[in-house]
Amino acid sequence: MKFSERLYEKLQPIWRQNHNHPFVQGMGDGTLEKEKFRFYMIQDYLYLIDYAKLFAIGAMKATDLQTMGKFAALLDSTLNEEMSLHREYAKKFEISQKELEKAQPSPTTLAYTHYMLHVGQSGTLAELVAALLPCMWSYWEIGKELSEKPGANNEFYREWIEMYSSEEFGELATWCINLFDSLTEDKSEVELEKLEEIFLNTTRFEYMFWDMAYNEAMWPIHE
Repeated sequence: MKFSERLYEKLQPIWRQNHNHPFVQGMGDGTLEKEKFRFYMIQDYLYLIDYAKLFAIGAMKATDLQTMGKFAALLDSTLNEEMSLHREYAKKFEISQKELEKAQPSPTTLAYTHYMLHVGQSGTLAELVAALLPCMWSYWEIGKELSEKPGANNEFYREWIEMYSSEEFGELATWCINLFDSLTEDKSEVELEKLEEIFLNTTRFEYMFWDMAYNEAMWPIHE
């Protein structure tokens, strides 16, 4: 069994909690409040800025030109295509570019991105991929699942669902999964357990991110 398959099977109960979160289900049936998605869009924009940095670190840590090139392409695509689409999509929710640029990260966004960057900077390439993979993989899975639901035609959530259920995004996720498997082929059980812990942590952060968006949770206000 490939390591990605082992993790997918073992962590399925947690993944299902992500899929079943009311924020995700609300996109699927079209009932999610626009203000909650608006909050999510702003935080996700901030998240993508740091997520893109992981691809830069991946290019630096890669040991062959093909992998370096792929990470460089992912960095370019995220910064110059996905974030551009994000800004255009944000206009539907009356989010200006100025608001995006001045936005502050929530505690969950800060904790999630800082954890990934810490792993990426201090760990191996396999550890970096373990940190970034749950987001990409779970978004693809969620996108495919929601594309079969009524919300797939909702005017506000259709573009999100189409983006993450697309063949193009699926190819990126598949590449990362295959890279992860190739990097873990000869790892000891001790090393695999460490990678599993990282993968589990960012899978948990995925749930926390949905929950943060659903509750529009920022810092507690102290008088």
